[in-house]
Amino acid sequence: MSMIATIEELEAIYGQPNEASTIKVANRITPPYRVLIDKSPFAALATCGPEGLDCSPRGDLPGFVRVHDEKTLMMPDRRGNNRVDSLRNIVRDPRVALLFLIPGSGSTLRVNGRAQLSAEADLLASFGVDGKAPRTVIVMTVDEIYFQCARAIVRSDLWNSDKWIDPKSLPTPGQILAEMSDDRVGGEDYDRAWPERARQSLW
Repeated sequence: MSMIATIEELEAIYGQPNEASTIKVANRITPPYRVLIDKSPFAALATCGPEGLDCSPRGDLPGFVRVHDEKTLMMPDRRGNNRVDSLRNIVRDPRVALLFLIPGSGSTLRVNGRAQLSAEADLLASFGVDGKAPRTVIVMTVDEIYFQCARAIVRSDLWNSDKWIDPKSLPTPGQILAEMSDDRVGGEDYDRAWPERARQSLW
């Protein structure tokens, strides 16, 4: 199998982007881009570190990523599995990217920049939900921001509930854990307890 090894080979296949693909890129959060951020309840966070790359799902109430000013985004780190892969990476390498999704919309929003972590008490308290504050807040400086065209969403038919996969046809977390641990962890008890455990630990 032959592989593309140079930028010149790549450009020979794809050519150059048109003006609509380049003019949309901004180095700050413009008013239209702020609307997309404010409406989004979900983003994928990409980070990098000595061990390689990581991409982590982040979901919360719409607007959970706060626009502090036109160059700064703030995102609470809500309860999770305590692996803190993304946070470990940010401490060692500040480069990050966000991909925002908005249910029902074909447009996505891409943001590239640099991040730091804050555990400043007043900032954490400002992100509290039901009296529970996050343990850290990711503070991101925006280097570039732009919307992505809807082709991927259209092709995947992502928001069409008629095309959604029946969860019963997928392996459950408990089944995966049981297989990976020779039945030491997971199993039916894990799956049975998870909905209530998640409900009590969302924030």
